[in-house]
Amino acid sequence: MITSAEIRRTLEVIRPHVRRTPVLEVDLHDLGGPAHPGLVLKLEQLQHSGSFKARGAFANLLLRQVPEAGVVAASGGNHGAAVAHAAHRLGVAATIFVPTISSPAKTDRIRELGAKLIVGGDRYADALAAAQRWTADSGALPVHAFDQRETLLGQGTLGLELAEQIADLDTVLVPVGGGGLIAGVAAFFAGSVRVVGVEPEGAPTLTAARAAGAPTDAATGSIAADALAPKRVGELVFPIAESYVEDVVTVDDDAIRDARRALWEGARLVAEPAAAVGVAALVTGAYRPDPGERVAVVISGANAAPG
Repeated sequence: MITSAEIRRTLEVIRPHVRRTPVLEVDLHDLGGPAHPGLVLKLEQLQHSGSFKARGAFANLLLRQVPEAGVVAASGGNHGAAVAHAAHRLGVAATIFVPTISSPAKTDRIRELGAKLIVGGDRYADALAAAQRWTADSGALPVHAFDQRETLLGQGTLGLELAEQIADLDTVLVPVGGGGLIAGVAAFFAGSVRVVGVEPEGAPTLTAARAAGAPTDAATGSIAADALAPKRVGELVFPIAESYVEDVVTVDDDAIRDARRALWEGARLVAEPAAAVGVAALVTGAYRPDPGERVAVVISGANAAPG
């Protein structure tokens, strides 16, 4: 487990390097759902490197000892871009392994930031295995996308910011892939705010883990697969989720596409597919807030081509 106090200390360490991203209040009706005023969108797509992942990346590089060989990471794209950005800012060498499904918008960003980019198989698990071999050969520091204590502490700072920005928050909807974001946010709130995970139907990692009672392999096919489709949630993630995540809901790819379009048409917000799952859950009724319930949705990133 990690604590809110540790997350507060982590934010003090990474604060000079990350943005305090804004929140936007909208009515769900503006996004194609039933009227529900006071919906809050946490605009983490405005974070450095285009996603919340910068928080965990800086936490790893600043809280751990980085060897001369630098750092190595496996990523569907967002984590790799974040590690590349953090390494560039801190003057550290970075090698990033990505699968073939990573979007060109993400891989181009990694290259632009000066990291060495290597394609390591078709899926995230393949890239992770290649990165682990690189770690053994090079001595570089591995920066895991979700199953690393410092990663969870960094992602948890998003929950701390949200608590400071919205005093009367009841519920927060969080996209789930490997689970680093939802575990960090849930650990910060520790039951004081309802935390609900949202997953693509084609990549239900936390849903599968909860059904099995432990992290277990799940399907990895979805429009959001480059960001929300590792094989399973992390070993560090699962006990936190079991303690503090109240529910997990799923949405299909058509709903994700529609939600992404609605964010643009209704609020002029760009979001990658993985970042639109929370809005999809509200519009489709996969999650139905009570009247007057103060709900926040994490818009987690925008590293995708328009459209």
